[in-house]
Amino acid sequence: MTALNRVPSLMARAGTASALTLAAVGGSLVVPGAASEAAAASTATKALNVAASKKGSPYKWGATGPYRFDCSGLTLYSFKKAGKKLPRTAAQQYNKTRHISAKSRKAGDLVFFHSGSYVYHVGIYAGKGKIWHAPKTGDVVRLQKIWTSHVWYGRVK
Repeated sequence: MTALNRVPSLMARAGTASALTLAAVGGSLVVPGAASEAAAASTATKALNVAASKKGSPYKWGATGPYRFDCSGLTLYSFKKAGKKLPRTAAQQYNKTRHISAKSRKAGDLVFFHSGSYVYHVGIYAGKGKIWHAPKTGDVVRLQKIWTSHVWYGRVK
């Protein structure tokens, strides 16, 4: 019997094995919640890539793509292509996300711009303090630095 063949019986006798031991013998480790977190990250990454692919698309109020967008239309379109449904407006999208701190933000999270309790704009966080968004009439979908501290963050569930 080889050492590799004895691993299951050795692990059974020991009762537990470290992640490094499992990796060394080609085993796998199950961590509760890790799969759903990985799936959420994958969806967010897909949505971010979709938004980036729309670089240069013209802004049009009320537009949800595929060639023209307003801010929430871009986020709705991007997450729909990634397999998640979002409501239509920035405020409705804020209410449908899991609210997170700036410290917890990750690429693919939504960035909501607000004045008091009024949410007026949304973009997709790209990392390094930047978002992909459809800014305003006469502009196009682009990557831009977050210009204010009056933002909230939300993670699509």
